[in-house]
Amino acid sequence: MAERRHRRSFGPVVLLGLASATLVAVAGNRTWVVADSGSARDVSSLALSVDAGKMPAATAMALVLLASWGVVLVTRGRVRRLVAALGFLAALGALVSVVVGWTSVVDALRSDLASVGVTNAEISHTGWFWAAAVGAALALLASVLAVAWLPDWPEMGSRYDAPGAAPPPTPDPEDQSSLELWKAMDEGRDPTSGPAE
Repeated sequence: MAERRHRRSFGPVVLLGLASATLVAVAGNRTWVVADSGSARDVSSLALSVDAGKMPAATAMALVLLASWGVVLVTRGRVRRLVAALGFLAALGALVSVVVGWTSVVDALRSDLASVGVTNAEISHTGWFWAAAVGAALALLASVLAVAWLPDWPEMGSRYDAPGAAPPPTPDPEDQSSLELWKAMDEGRDPTSGPAE
C-alpha cells in the first residue's frame, strides 16, 4: 500500500522539485535587498558592484539541483540514488545560501554604499529574497522525499539505453532472407530470377 502511494508521488515530487529549483535559480539572480533612504536612492547603480544585493551562490546551487532532477528522470539504480543524494546536498546548499544571505547581502550593500559616501541608508529585503527562501525550503523538502521514496519510483526501461549498451538482437530468419534480397539488388543482381547457370 505504502509502495503504491510512493509510486504515485513520483510526478508531484519531481514537479515540486523542478518548480522550486527554478524559483531559487531565478530569485538568486535578482536583487534581495534595496536601500530605502533618499540619499541611497540617488546613488547610481554604476557606482555599486555588479552583484550588489544579489546572492549568486543560491543560483549556482539551484542550477546543480535542476541538473540532478534531470538525471534522476533518466537513470536507474545506484546512479539514480547517488544523483538524488547530490540533489539533496544542492538543495541544502541553496537553503544555507538563503540563510547566510539574510545578513551577508545586507552587509555587502552597506559596504558598497559606504564606499560612495552613503552611511545612513535603511536597507530592506525584497520579495525576491522571500521567494528564494520559500523555493529553497520546498526544494529541500522535495529532495528529502526523493531520497526516501526513490526505490519505489518507476524507472525508464532498458530500451532507452544508448545503442551498444546491450548485445545486438539476433535477426529473425524471415528478416534475414529479406536482407539477402536487398543485398542482391544492391549488387545489381535480380533476386527474382533463378540461380545463374
